[in-house]
Amino acid sequence: MRFRRALLVGITSAAALAAGGVIASALSDLPQDARPVQDPTAELNSQPAQPQTPPVVVPPREPAPEAAPAPVVPIPITPANPPVVVVPEADEIAAADEEEAGAEEAEAAPAPVQTAEEPAEAARRQRRRVAIVEAVDKITAETMRFAVEVGGRPVRFADSLIVTARACEVSTPEELVPDSVAYLEFRIQPRGLLQATEPREIFRGWMFASSPGVNGLQHPIYDAWVVGCRA
Repeated sequence: MRFRRALLVGITSAAALAAGGVIASALSDLPQDARPVQDPTAELNSQPAQPQTPPVVVPPREPAPEAAPAPVVPIPITPANPPVVVVPEADEIAAADEEEAGAEEAEAAPAPVQTAEEPAEAARRQRRRVAIVEAVDKITAETMRFAVEVGGRPVRFADSLIVTARACEVSTPEELVPDSVAYLEFRIQPRGLLQATEPREIFRGWMFASSPGVNGLQHPIYDAWVVGCRA
């Protein structure tokens, strides 16, 4: 009798442990609730600090050389001997003509073609590990700005919007407009522990913080867009 009772207790304990492991695994795969981000704009679109340029040292100017002041009245200068005019001979005239013809041919020759230099390789955008997303529930008028870890657990907003971040990059210093670009996935699934159906995907692609209306999420219930990236 005691053996049967001990055996029954052991079977019951093993079943309880197995059920607990299944429930713990299911809980770890569920999305976490969205939490508002406090002042995330301080570190958004941050770029690596640029090396400081050493100050340019200007050497002191040398003082002007001392000389006698210029005269107030111009002083006429008369040459001692009149200039002697030398008439060139025929050979010198022919040599001068040949030099002029050679100069004209050199000017008419086409200039050497200069090969264009290859452009320098553009700097790559730096990736961040957290994407900042802002979403709106059109039914309840709830608006929240929350963080989604790249490659981490999905985040649930409101009742059924699930957000997953795959990448988040910031622009390089060479780009004219500072921007943040994130690759996001949005799915719809009602809240609950055990779901009968798989989440339904409604959006997947790149979003630009500088242009939220270009490729943002536009859904009958939810609107969402990326705000920036954070380290």
